This record gives sequence, C-alpha cells and structure tokens, in this order.
Amino acid sequence: MHMIYHRGSALLRSYIRICFVKGVIMSLPNDPIILFSYINTLLRDEYSSLDELCKSLCVPKEQIEEKLASVGFAYDTNSNSFK
Repeated sequence: MHMIYHRGSALLRSYIRICFVKGVIMSLPNDPIILFSYINTLLRDEYSSLDELCKSLCVPKEQIEEKLASVGFAYDTNSNSFK
C-alpha cells in the first residue's frame, strides 16, 4: 500500500477515509518520533482535541498515548499537543 503525505493534512484525512471505506486500514507511523510529529501536525491543523482525532481515525487514544509516553511525550490539553 502506498502512503500519501501532503503538507495539508486534509488530503491525508480524505485518503484515510477512502481507505477505510474500501476496507483497507491505514496504520499510524511505527517510529515514535515520526508519530509525535504526525500527531502534533494533525492536532495543530485539523483537530481541537486528541479525543476528536482518535475518534476520526478510529484509533484508541491509549495506543497513541502509550507509544508517545515510551519516548517521554505526554498530551497537554491546554496546548492540544504532545510535549
């Protein structure tokens, strides 16, 4: 499967929805540092909270929090980002 990345994450979100509808599940980045950047970009550009992001991507919130906690990052609700 080819992964499409576009500077504007709206295209990526559309692609994820299309893939999900077609029965293909797009996985999140495995590398925690890349995941950190990816999630913070989505939170900054597209989502008002981690809960909203997780609901939209159909990903358990705990999965993201645990992966990022393994490298020292925690979600900050005030800034809507991982730090």
